[in-house]
Amino acid sequence: MQNYVTFHGCGKIVPDQLVLLLDLLLEEKTFCAKTLQCLKKTYTLQEQDAEVRHRWCELVIKHKYTPSYKDVETFLLQDQAMGVYLYGELMVNEDARQQELAHRCFAAVRDQMDVSCVKVVGEMLF
Repeated sequence: MQNYVTFHGCGKIVPDQLVLLLDLLLEEKTFCAKTLQCLKKTYTLQEQDAEVRHRWCELVIKHKYTPSYKDVETFLLQDQAMGVYLYGELMVNEDARQQELAHRCFAAVRDQMDVSCVKVVGEMLF
């Protein structure tokens, strides 16, 4: 059974549609915090499947939306294999808070990660 989200009476949105929407939004250069807050609330993004949450985390990192850094942390701790790419995104922005988040999450899960993932993430972080 798929998880559906109702959008103000406009019908049901399936996860694949959310992924497509978030992919399109990732192409935008800037978003204000209010827009990101509205997206999260409207689509309950932190409760969606891993593909949707991954795109949401990318948006959070790209736009340095600090109120949802906890969503990124949760994703990195619970979806280690899918989170590898996010570590690179956290490091490339050269933002101290994002880099600290990456290091903290990696330290918490490195012993549970696949050896090849540990190597890749380790190279990104150090």
